[in-house]
Amino acid sequence: METEIVQVATAGDRGERLYDKARWTSELELALLECRIDVAVHCAKDLPGELAEGTVLAAIPAREDARDAICGAAGLAELEPGSRVGTSSLRRAAQIRALRDDLEVVPVRGNVDTRLRKLGDGEAEALVLALAGLRRLGRQAEAGGVLNELIPAAGQGALALQTRTGGEAQISPLSDASAAMCVTCERELTLALGASCNTAVGAHATPTGDNRVQLSAWIGLPDGSHWIADSLSGSPHAVAQQLAQRLVTVGAKELLARAQQMAESAR
Repeated sequence: METEIVQVATAGDRGERLYDKARWTSELELALLECRIDVAVHCAKDLPGELAEGTVLAAIPAREDARDAICGAAGLAELEPGSRVGTSSLRRAAQIRALRDDLEVVPVRGNVDTRLRKLGDGEAEALVLALAGLRRLGRQAEAGGVLNELIPAAGQGALALQTRTGGEAQISPLSDASAAMCVTCERELTLALGASCNTAVGAHATPTGDNRVQLSAWIGLPDGSHWIADSLSGSPHAVAQQLAQRLVTVGAKELLARAQQMAESAR
């Protein structure tokens, strides 16, 4: 089958400060609906919970390592109090602050190469990035360690292939059953919670065999002062709904609302 790569610049690529995941996906979805492309390739963590009408998530290929990596140090525990840690992720910033409130989290933006250059220029003592991104760019040697203590974003490390409804049959063979099961479970959890890109939420599922997963979640305020974490095992759909309900019971909705307010007031 002949294929053609069509580059589509998104609002996120142009640096526009829109405050939802649509900044990375809306132009691609429009290109799909206008038949300018047949498949949109996304980072799964950037894909909103609700897809554009007339489109479908057709495949999730084999997943890279979903964990966060730290560059410039072997781990958070190695950093001196007052050290600057660079990240553009609200989730990472909140979890780092919850773990080490004596560190200074500073915004470091740009592509991976730009961020690593800023680290080398001394704009921060350490940098937190997705391990998958470093590996895909052949920069994994830059990672000083892996941050197992951080819960990754839903879909982190995975790609998502979106097509027009009815066109998924040609793409679905590219899907990896284990990756699709875990990413779908993570997305169901965040959708059930009503999480947005303005809220610090981690969701990570790992397969445990027999079509079951271990699902871990973390929800917190941007400043790391309050947070909730929980983990549950079971069948993917059931465990996503059950864990969401457990989190709601202990105040997840209220915490998410406060986080949304804090994000809006900081704009």
